[in-house]
Amino acid sequence: MSATMDFQTAATLGGHLAKTYAKDFFELLVTYKDISASEAASRLNLHIQTAQDFLEAMTALGILKKVEVYEKKRPYFRYTLEKEKIRLEIDLTKLQRAKNSGVLSQRIRERRNTGARFSTARSGLAISSVIIWTGEGRDRQERKINLTTPQGKFLYHLPFPNAEPLSIEEIMRKAGLDEGLSPEIEDIVGVLEDLGVIEGM
Repeated sequence: MSATMDFQTAATLGGHLAKTYAKDFFELLVTYKDISASEAASRLNLHIQTAQDFLEAMTALGILKKVEVYEKKRPYFRYTLEKEKIRLEIDLTKLQRAKNSGVLSQRIRERRNTGARFSTARSGLAISSVIIWTGEGRDRQERKINLTTPQGKFLYHLPFPNAEPLSIEEIMRKAGLDEGLSPEIEDIVGVLEDLGVIEGM
């Protein structure tokens, strides 16, 4: 298993490899020509369902293959090692949100009466964090979002609720930010829009 995996597949594989019995399972699979779930469970002193789940998961990932056999007309599966090497490789660049060419032209400003608190950085020319209250009544909780330096500079130039909205691109220009920083700016704008702190026009 050497091809680059998507994140979910890698997480599934990693979760199973982290099991305390995973190494013992693979030692069995390397040693035996094939093995059933009940044989593996007995050998490793595990519940048969635990063994079954592990073997099925490895089969779904293409690491094992299974063959249905019959014993006294009763079918069951035997599992064989399909891959002798597992390489867990993830292309992290694929996790970046797809760029939307229209996002930078979106006009935004701070929403009125949100109760959000913008904390100014020591430099005085950026915002260091945004504090928002979520939930209602006794379930209200304070959520603090710490900002990166570019995000802080961007939000420092975010138009106030009573000001004319500006496009994300214009605000970035006022903040002196390079266009290459747009992914993290778009990310924080999306988060604050979802929380009702920023409104788009």
